[in-house]
Amino acid sequence: MASRKIVLITGGNSGLGYEAVKAFIESERPYHVIMSSRSLEKGKAASDKLRQECPNATNTLDLIQLDLASDESIDQAFGQVQSEVGYIDTLINNAGATFDIEYIRGKTSLRECFTKSYNVNVAGTHVLTATFMPLLLKSSDPRLIFVTGLSHINQAGEKYFPTPPLPAGWPKKLDFETIGYRCSKTALNMLMLDWNHKLQADGVKVWCVGPGMLVTNLGGVPELAVQMGAKHPSIGGQLLKKVVEGERDDSVGKIVVAAGVNPW
Repeated sequence: MASRKIVLITGGNSGLGYEAVKAFIESERPYHVIMSSRSLEKGKAASDKLRQECPNATNTLDLIQLDLASDESIDQAFGQVQSEVGYIDTLINNAGATFDIEYIRGKTSLRECFTKSYNVNVAGTHVLTATFMPLLLKSSDPRLIFVTGLSHINQAGEKYFPTPPLPAGWPKKLDFETIGYRCSKTALNMLMLDWNHKLQADGVKVWCVGPGMLVTNLGGVPELAVQMGAKHPSIGGQLLKKVVEGERDDSVGKIVVAAGVNPW
């Protein structure tokens, strides 16, 4: 395994994460991919599906259980990777969650909608990155990626609200909502900048990658994403692979998108 680049992809059992895993195991370059899943059952199902869809792939794949909301789970995942491979070359922080749909359906409170999103998407990602940093720093070419969203604050008022204009009055009738998730993803941009600053002397290349609006199971409503024109998640998987393989090394410390880089 010494000649293979080791890539850890969180939330790799579905959507963008799944397509990223697929892109790497099908790559002509040598990789060993570690796919994390909050549910081992779902992770095993995804692993089996990948092996069926990629019968000629020569790259290797392992599965670990990882729940970003649990420090114990993060520590256990670290121990497993440390004992089995000893280092990683790339950490792709893809795993995330939204609770906005639960809120508008009355299944969670407004406060919980936000605090749960921040706990998983920001705090959990930060704790995971800090925990795994000793393994990443063992690489000769360490790369750290945060998967951001449609969360560029200076553009949000122009085109990034998925809901139509709403009539006056309160409460507002919403059939779809993303604000808790998007606020957490905007915070993730700041987290990337901080890690980029902290790791300057270590030679770690750090980015946010904005894959665009893709069809995933985020929030459990992929059919709504399709209706709003979301694209196939394989587009994002290929973009992540390009960043890892050096095609966007001129954009370290920035939000990388398919067309170039995004402003804040």
